[in-house]
Amino acid sequence: MNEEMLYHISITPEQGAKYAILPGDPGRVEKIAEFIENPQPLAQNREFTSYCGTLLGERVIVMSTGIGGPSAAIALEELCKAGLKSAIRIGTCGGISDEVLPGDLIIPTAAVRMEGTSKEYAPIEYPACADFDIVSALVSAAKDGGFRFQTGVVQSKDSFYGQHAPDTMPIRYELENKWDAWKRLGVLASEMETAALFTVAAARHIKIGCILHALWNPERKKLGIKDSDDFDMYSAIKTAVNALKILIKNGGCNSRRF
Repeated sequence: MNEEMLYHISITPEQGAKYAILPGDPGRVEKIAEFIENPQPLAQNREFTSYCGTLLGERVIVMSTGIGGPSAAIALEELCKAGLKSAIRIGTCGGISDEVLPGDLIIPTAAVRMEGTSKEYAPIEYPACADFDIVSALVSAAKDGGFRFQTGVVQSKDSFYGQHAPDTMPIRYELENKWDAWKRLGVLASEMETAALFTVAAARHIKIGCILHALWNPERKKLGIKDSDDFDMYSAIKTAVNALKILIKNGGCNSRRF
C-alpha cells in the first residue's frame, strides 16, 4: 500500500482504520476519543484533527471534518484511501419540525441536498441516504441509553446565516419558500454536512450513518415556546460509540451493498 501522506488529513494509509467517528468540530475530537479504548493523538492539519484507538479489538479513528460539505467530503475521501469501510457522523442541528426539542437526538435516514458538494458526485435526483445497518444500530443504542430520539429526513445547507437571517439575503424569497416547504414535508432539522457525507459514501461504496444533537429550535421559539438551548453532547457521543460497537459485533465493516 502507498505510504505517501494523505494531503489534507496528514496520515498515511497504514495509519487508517475500517471504522471512523466523524464530528465536525476539532474541539470535540479529544472528548469523543475518551469514549474509545487506548486513545492516542494521530494528526492535526487545517480543520482535520484525529485520534486513534480501539473498540472491541478493532482500530477506530475519530476525526473532525470541519464546517460544511467540501471539507467533510475531503475527510471522507482520504479516510477511504486509508481503508475506511464504516463511519458515523456526530453533529449538531437546529430543529425545523416543532416536535424537535433542544437535547433531542436526530438519526437521519436521508438528507435534503441543499448544498453544493454532493452535486459534484451525483445527479440531483439521487437521494442522500444513510446505511440501513448503521441507522438500526444507532436506534438500538439510543433506545438502550434511554435517550429521546427521532428518525427521519434532515436538511443540509451551505449557509448558516442563510437559515438564521434569510431576510438579509438577496434571495430571501427562495430561502424562505424552501424553508416552508421543508416544514410542510416533515423535515426534522437543519445542519451542514450530512448530505455531502451520505453522497460521497454512496460514490465510494462505504457504509455511513449520522447522529445529530438538537441545540435549539427556532420554530418553537416563533410559537412562543421558551425552551432552553442544549449544548451537552454526551447522549450523541455515547449513542454513536455504542452503535459502533453493535456494528463491530455484527461484522459491520463490510462495504455497502448495491
